[in-house]
Amino acid sequence: MSITFNTAALLFPAISLIMLAYTNRFLALAALVRSLHAKYLEHHKSGVLHGQIKNLRYRLKLIRQMQAMGVVSFVTCIVCMYCIYMEYKFFTELTFALSLLFFAVSLIISLVEIQVSNKALELELGDMEERKSE
Repeated sequence: MSITFNTAALLFPAISLIMLAYTNRFLALAALVRSLHAKYLEHHKSGVLHGQIKNLRYRLKLIRQMQAMGVVSFVTCIVCMYCIYMEYKFFTELTFALSLLFFAVSLIISLVEIQVSNKALELELGDMEERKSE
């Protein structure tokens, strides 16, 4: 198999788009944290808020890891293109494979974060159901 500039360049838009999606998730999470902070100041004894805060801390950690893996994938893709330019066949194949691997790890972490996000929504729904039955 021969890896060309075009092959490596295919990863650029994919990685860029996924990084944009991760940034949007982070911004949405930041807004949620600010909203929860306001709620916490109003009703600081709510158990649901404590569960949400714990969940948000974990999600922030996951998003940081997703973004880091995306950046590392991007950097290894750039190194791959340099290796193509310098005609280092072994390093070209190695860095391309690493770039794909880091990209896949980033996506897997994203899947975990989505699952954790759903748990946060379940906390909210459970709290609303409890309040409705009171």
